[in-house]
Amino acid sequence: MHLHRRTLLKASVGGGIALALTGCSMLPRKASGEPDHYAGAIGLPDGSFGVSAFDRTGNVLWQTPVQTRCHSGCNRPARGETLFFDRRPGWSFYVLDTTTGAFKHRIDAAAGEHFVGHGVFSLDGRWLYVTASRYEQGEGIIAVYDAEKEYQRTDTFDLNGIGPHELTMHPDGETLVIGLGGILTHPDYDRIKLNLDTMDPALLLMNRHSGKIVGRFKPPHHQQSARHVSVSGIGRVYVAFQYQGPQYETPPLLARLEQGKLREYRFDADTQKAMANYIASVVAHPENDLVAAASPVGGTAIIFRGRTGELVNRASIADCAGVQALAGGDFLISSGQGKLVRMGATTPARELADLPVYWDHHLV
Repeated sequence: MHLHRRTLLKASVGGGIALALTGCSMLPRKASGEPDHYAGAIGLPDGSFGVSAFDRTGNVLWQTPVQTRCHSGCNRPARGETLFFDRRPGWSFYVLDTTTGAFKHRIDAAAGEHFVGHGVFSLDGRWLYVTASRYEQGEGIIAVYDAEKEYQRTDTFDLNGIGPHELTMHPDGETLVIGLGGILTHPDYDRIKLNLDTMDPALLLMNRHSGKIVGRFKPPHHQQSARHVSVSGIGRVYVAFQYQGPQYETPPLLARLEQGKLREYRFDADTQKAMANYIASVVAHPENDLVAAASPVGGTAIIFRGRTGELVNRASIADCAGVQALAGGDFLISSGQGKLVRMGATTPARELADLPVYWDHHLV
């Protein structure tokens, strides 16, 4: 998948990038309290990387070059800062002005640690929590930074596990929801998975003040790598898996936390196969009971009802990965081939833009 994206870039027309998002004028509002804009990590035709933001009318707000390929980001609540994190193994994250894209800070990982692409703020915008790994020991951690002191590192929380990836904040403002993938990697061996036979993935709940793990929920199969997470407006927790077992097997790839257990969703056989054992993003819509998930490996995006698991829409979108909730109940899907697609529960998927970039796996 990642080689495909780089090949796509090299094959693209070089010499810069057209940033007039023709066809994007119908993008609806973002479903959140944040300013009316979207941001994502991008790759450019010349092989360089950046972060780009655009509004719902399709106007590019800014594009800022960064030194490395980024993966995901987060907005600092009410402070006008947008952060993006290096793709795993990541050695830094970038702090940008949300309005202008101006570069403000680059924060490097501590010695012996690397980031894995995700972070989230406390609801008051002061504390930043970042998933990371002590790679020699293979220990997953949460690194804590004080944003009011220029992102000074203040604490470290141990996860008692390997391979954390996405984390988000529960609406209670006190609980971090963390996907622990269970996969051991090391920077010296690129992204080779070193422990597939002994993986121990889990969905974790952590007190953000003390670092105490208050819930650890394991999927039924030890090779269901719990990578991505989302929480609905009413506090329902979702987790998405990337299955590391044989490709001919099609286990459930999505689950919700209910009464202390992971309740899995299984769709029809054709949909299960189309997801190709790999979910890159899962997002619960804050306005309704809908959940969207995307598989770049399978080129498939789906929408289902969180309470019942009813599949309400499915679309074929090559290399789709990023998902963002839109005001009014729909979702925005981005792809590594430059497309932006709107999907809803009752209308067919509709392409809004086709740009000469690749979007990385997440939109914020």
